[in-house]
Amino acid sequence: MNATVTSPSSVTTARMTRRDRVALGLLVSAQFLVMLDTSIVNVALSSIQSELGFGPAAVTWVVNAYVLAFAGLLLLSGRAADLFGRRRIFVVGASLFTVGTLIAAAAVNKELLIIGRVVQGVGAAGLSPAAMSLLLGTFPAAQRARAMGAWGAASTLGGATGVVSGGVLAGTVGWRAVFLVTVPVSLAAIALARRVLVEDASGARRTVDWAGAVAVTGAVITLVHGAVDAVDHAWTSPRVVGVFVVSMVLMAAFVVIERRATDPLLPLELFRSRLLRRGTAVALLGGATRGSTFVLVALYFQQVLAMSPEQAGFAMVPTSLTGFAVSLAVLPRVLGAIGPVRSMVLGLVVLAAGHLWLANAPTGSAYVVAVLPGLLLVATGVALSFTTTTMVLASAVPATHTGLASGLAGASMQVGGALGTAAFIVIGISSGRPDEGALDAAGFSAAFTAAAVVALLTAALGATLARPRS
Repeated sequence: MNATVTSPSSVTTARMTRRDRVALGLLVSAQFLVMLDTSIVNVALSSIQSELGFGPAAVTWVVNAYVLAFAGLLLLSGRAADLFGRRRIFVVGASLFTVGTLIAAAAVNKELLIIGRVVQGVGAAGLSPAAMSLLLGTFPAAQRARAMGAWGAASTLGGATGVVSGGVLAGTVGWRAVFLVTVPVSLAAIALARRVLVEDASGARRTVDWAGAVAVTGAVITLVHGAVDAVDHAWTSPRVVGVFVVSMVLMAAFVVIERRATDPLLPLELFRSRLLRRGTAVALLGGATRGSTFVLVALYFQQVLAMSPEQAGFAMVPTSLTGFAVSLAVLPRVLGAIGPVRSMVLGLVVLAAGHLWLANAPTGSAYVVAVLPGLLLVATGVALSFTTTTMVLASAVPATHTGLASGLAGASMQVGGALGTAAFIVIGISSGRPDEGALDAAGFSAAFTAAAVVALLTAALGATLARPRS
């Protein structure tokens, strides 16, 4: 196995060389790019819909096409990084992302835009796990806490920048600028990668388990698709049930394929590790609580507090700034003091506290009193638990499988986010008195409470990883 989870005593202050700093900036900029593109398009959907003639339901595929391609291919691309070289997959991912961005920006019809978004998602799926595994391999324990803090800050800043810049660009320059603004960053990543990133030895050439890749990609895509559909259709509807059944069949087929494959995509013997089994469950459940939070908050602002979309965007700014500051200034110190597992658990507990605050916020009070404290707790909890989850999973596998571990963590969190968002919204709808699909205050209270319960249960599961095996 890869070494154990980094112990607190092993995280010490160490100076980075100039090359190290440039490499860190390059790797975190890739994560910034991935997170930026998950949010920057949302604000421009109305403009895209009116110009290209999307219907109300069809326009959601501008977002879903990216998310499904990204989530579905994380596991495959993470394994590809281990087999063929992480720097190589990083460059391929950045190149595909750039091509997809240019296709989307130049789209003259709905079909071309969706194709561009799919290609973007494929590129992002290559970028993210390759960048994370390169970061873990490039920086030793003495520098890793600082590097992971920068990674978390880039994730937070990317999502926040997307919300703000998307609205500004779409309203002033036009929706095509929402795509074009990312091109300089992805081109710089391609140009700098060969200069500052060291190519890892990929070892003996191996064949790709294409059957397993198709099965698991299909399983993840259909699972996320079912979760997305469950927001607008009943969980018991034939449409949603059918998609989930297909996902389960594909996942069962994947397990059978992996057991028989001579060179499996996901070696099942890795799951003999208690740390990997429980860590994957924590990634899935933690993703459910983190991924759903900001969707619920955005809806809460508009449906209960009657904010306009612009007001809701500005109301989220303190959350983004807090997440950025915690990732840069607090997370490295917490990692140095208590290590990744306990940092992750602490983050989930703080996240639960934020959910409970929002669940019990008095609707008659001002934003600063009723909502802001809960948002700051949520931002802190996300910052402390997001990157540390990947660190925990990476520590559970051999060093030759860190790309796979990064992909597994990313896929688990993406799937968890989709399932959690759908589940908590359904809980809110069933607990309140929704008006044409909009949740009321009682519904949001139930949804936030459910998210808090899941966060606490996930923290309890994560705490078992900190205890030595008897």
